[in-house]
Amino acid sequence: MLERRQHPPVPPTAAADGSEADDVPFGALQECVAIRDWLLSEGARLPEPDDLIAGFAERLNQVGVPVDRTSTAIDTLHSEYSGIGRIWTREAGTTVRLFPHGEASERAYAASPFRRVHEDAAWLILDLADTPDDAYSVIPDLKAAGYTHYIVVPLFFTNGTHNGITFATRDPDGFRDEDVAILRFVMPALAAVMEMRLVTKQLDTVLRIYVGDEPHRAILSGDIRRGQVKRIRSAILFADMRDYTRISADMTPEEAVDLLNIFFDCLVPPIEREGGEVLKYLGDGLLAIFREPGDDLGGAAKGALTAAQGALQALEEANTLHQFAVPMMAGIALHHGEAAYGNVGSGTRLDFTVIGRDVNMASRIARLNKTLGEPLLMSKPFVDFLWGDPVPLGEHVLDGFSEPMMVYRPRPKPHRRQG
Repeated sequence: MLERRQHPPVPPTAAADGSEADDVPFGALQECVAIRDWLLSEGARLPEPDDLIAGFAERLNQVGVPVDRTSTAIDTLHSEYSGIGRIWTREAGTTVRLFPHGEASERAYAASPFRRVHEDAAWLILDLADTPDDAYSVIPDLKAAGYTHYIVVPLFFTNGTHNGITFATRDPDGFRDEDVAILRFVMPALAAVMEMRLVTKQLDTVLRIYVGDEPHRAILSGDIRRGQVKRIRSAILFADMRDYTRISADMTPEEAVDLLNIFFDCLVPPIEREGGEVLKYLGDGLLAIFREPGDDLGGAAKGALTAAQGALQALEEANTLHQFAVPMMAGIALHHGEAAYGNVGSGTRLDFTVIGRDVNMASRIARLNKTLGEPLLMSKPFVDFLWGDPVPLGEHVLDGFSEPMMVYRPRPKPHRRQG
């Protein structure tokens, strides 16, 4: 939502020099320091960001700053949205709005007062009675809600992003000079805490996006040494797109990316719904695991099979809706076994993944999908955990393994007779 274009260098808001205390009203300095201390201690540790903005507004009111509404707009790193906004009001508490990537958010930013304060690197203080409705897109809504005075503050973080916070009041006298002085005094501490919380959240989010849910937790808990692994038992799922090389041969790189994204939109949601973890995107395919809870009673295998069948159904529906230029097919292989789960690599460049004999075996079974003309294959160790009667497809020699492996496909469900 907030622009990432190159801006002239602006000192970060948290870089206070002490002059912000000069205009604080006599006798109010101790209360203002208490707000700053709350921000830097308890406020920094609050579990939810909603609690920070609400607690901040409430403490401002306690020292006489008549805040009836406050909102924030924070730039963020996320695959689905570019910014996040929060609005606190006395009546409704805190609500959240996500700003998706794209032109709609850019238009909203261009019509907002945040663009003005970022360009001017200065606060914007408006008496709404004297402000035209078309000055900024939010003005008519503020007037309709009975607000009289509006302050927009740019927040410049040390990472170069441009963010902001606003304050509105219904007080007939608006914000007094002493109210503005108090806001200026506490703003460096607020900016520092907001950036600290944002950086922590972004690290969490980006790690989850790129390595998955469980690996990101392991990494943040300190599992970052090379060779630091643990053994896990899980169902292993390999999936890839049939004939990707031929289909994408005449595509531009951008068209190939769009093709893969639609394909993965069919595969990934069913995997995650069943508790699977997508560990790797492998070009036109992926690797996922379904952890056993410890009792080896087949829950992981059942979840993996349900996910695989759901993925194939989603792919069939996408073909029916002509979401692909040509009909797309996938090959999915399911195996069950043990793997080493953790860090492998060299120097400061590591990868968090699963490795081991059973992972290799699952990838070899995946090669049989095309050979046998089957969209879904299961190994003997996998079907041993299933209730049911899968269809045996015989023993097959897998590249790199001396003993052949019996493979199966699910037995089709009988069609119900109509009438």
